[in-house]
Amino acid sequence: MFKTFKALRANGVMGINERNVAYVAALNPRKFLARVDDKFLTKKLAEPAGIPVPELYGVIENARDMKRLEEFISHPDGFVIKPAQGSQGKGIIVVEGPLKGGWRLASGKRIDLEGMKFQINNMISGMYSLGGQPDKALIEYRVKFDDVFGKVSFRGVPDIRVIVLKGIPVFAMLRLPTAESDGKANLHKGGVGVGIDLATGRTLQAMQHDHFIEIHPDTAHPLEDIQTPFWEDILLMAAKSYEVTGLGYIGVDVVLDREKGPLLLELNARPGISIQIANRRGLRFVLDKAMALGDEKKSPEERVEIAKTLSDAAPVKPAMIEPADA
Repeated sequence: MFKTFKALRANGVMGINERNVAYVAALNPRKFLARVDDKFLTKKLAEPAGIPVPELYGVIENARDMKRLEEFISHPDGFVIKPAQGSQGKGIIVVEGPLKGGWRLASGKRIDLEGMKFQINNMISGMYSLGGQPDKALIEYRVKFDDVFGKVSFRGVPDIRVIVLKGIPVFAMLRLPTAESDGKANLHKGGVGVGIDLATGRTLQAMQHDHFIEIHPDTAHPLEDIQTPFWEDILLMAAKSYEVTGLGYIGVDVVLDREKGPLLLELNARPGISIQIANRRGLRFVLDKAMALGDEKKSPEERVEIAKTLSDAAPVKPAMIEPADA
């Protein structure tokens, strides 16, 4: 085990403690954390900065707001209800459209108005929020995902996670929903993570439950060498998120809508480290190179160009990454 640890460290693989101390604590001032922890505030900051987000239909924070629920959800092409301060996809309701006596969820199940109100009350009570604090429910546009990922997704909406260091995109992966993850693109629930080459936007290797895979577990379609559309736009959105948040180390989650293009889904001040497994290379060498090359005073466009030079930072040999220990 000690030899494995030494080998991982020598090859740049970063652990959770190092992430917390050297990057999250050092680069993310606590006074700015609400800008990413509260999705409502994130939306308000992102739009003026030119970062597109899903349209907000309404906000429910109390019983008075609940009286407007039927107005907020009057969208025949569906909608999403989510806790503003939720994490890991907990509590989110994805509605595809009306169904006799209620609505059809993305999972194929049915929900009626009372069931929806029950879920919303759970959200505003803080059941899904960070620290269990009282929250609000956001009702917003339901993303219709781009068909480019149709063969490697099971229901749900794929998203793209980009890790950004002081305004420079440094790592990226595609996160894909599966039957096991109930159509959600969350890795801890059984979703698939696929590394993305920063310079080109093409997918690399993939993993599920921290083990390497080559095909999607449900569709059996190969996961490598898929071109991510709008890659320049996605990198620019990620780079701009530095100015929006004032945080030096964040995860930027983007979804691709077939009509609206890339949309910012949310920001994360504590992005996970499984992205190293998906890319089969450690974060540390890339972060060190970005710190040496970067200057947060550069424009977002200049920082995107820096990002494209990071692919040749010392890679981890595939054999040196042990998923169980990463």
